[in-house]
Amino acid sequence: MAARLIALRSHIAPIIHRNSFRTMSSSSSQNHSIAILNDYGGLAPKQFTNIPGLKVDSFPETLDPASEDGLQALADRLKPYTIISTMRERTPFPATLQSQLPNLKLLLTTGVRNASLDIPTATSQGIVIAGTTGAKPGHPDHSAKESSQAPPPPGYDSTTQHTWALILSLCSRIPQDNAALRSDPKVWQSGFSLALGGKTLGLCGLGKLGANAARIGAQAFGMNVIAWSENLTQEKADAAAEGAGLPRGTFKAVSKKELFENADVISLHYVLSPRSRGIVGSEELGMMKSTSVLINSSRGPLIDESALFETLEKGGIRGAALDVWWKEPLPSDSPWRSYSGKSELVMSPHMGYVNEGRLRIDTLEFGFCAAD
Repeated sequence: MAARLIALRSHIAPIIHRNSFRTMSSSSSQNHSIAILNDYGGLAPKQFTNIPGLKVDSFPETLDPASEDGLQALADRLKPYTIISTMRERTPFPATLQSQLPNLKLLLTTGVRNASLDIPTATSQGIVIAGTTGAKPGHPDHSAKESSQAPPPPGYDSTTQHTWALILSLCSRIPQDNAALRSDPKVWQSGFSLALGGKTLGLCGLGKLGANAARIGAQAFGMNVIAWSENLTQEKADAAAEGAGLPRGTFKAVSKKELFENADVISLHYVLSPRSRGIVGSEELGMMKSTSVLINSSRGPLIDESALFETLEKGGIRGAALDVWWKEPLPSDSPWRSYSGKSELVMSPHMGYVNEGRLRIDTLEFGFCAAD
């Protein structure tokens, strides 16, 4: 059966999969086993353990198929399994890996877009791919006792929340001051925060997430908002502003050069592709004000890693806040883990989408799919 990405909703998943995964339903679950990958929070296993006859194994540690040794280790680990549950982009599934998994019938992934899956290869091998929506139909009830486990309501997302957490942490020196107060009994007001009111927020990318971040900057902090992407026009910027409930002209489309030279806060909201890889390099970093900050909650390779590290070490900009990395999980010997340069640095382990409500719904959808 041709592979396909299918957007699942927890309430309709059984109906969808009864029609879509006949190859799975035709054989007994006694013949199936599932490997759960990269479930760092341990949420997924309980969604599968009650399925009769299904063997469940969880592998929270990540193996990277980019190297020959990593590819072989991952293939050896996954070869026995007929079902694999993976978190979006945490473990790639290139053709070189899929070709070594003769028993694989169903590949579950969070989200409906996963650039790390080789779909043509899955199609040729008859592997069905299913993606989750991560949200219940309708508007989640956040008044209930279980509201902490509900996903954000429509129109809101945890990635934007985390983007602003990074901006505020960096500009208000929260991690630095928290660490100083805990380690030095005499330290007090050892630095200065950066006030955002009236400053310029520059967005690289003005899609859904970029527009959400821009709206908060304009409404909550009175920032001037400028934006750039390869295809952005003022007409599109005005449409984004109106979509965010703001007047036309609130978001100003500018050139890439103008954005990097004038923004006080630059935040990346770009889809990673061969064309966008390294869109922020030494040239762009050199254009930035010495007092400006750079935020990345999109994808690590959008920035030239060595150029950014060098810029921060020598104090070329005020600082950076990074949630995404060039290799994830961040290696134990990564120079970022021991950074001590002149610019300020705030780091987090790709937490932009890791909210409890979203991941609980994702794993619930996985359970429906495998049970059917």
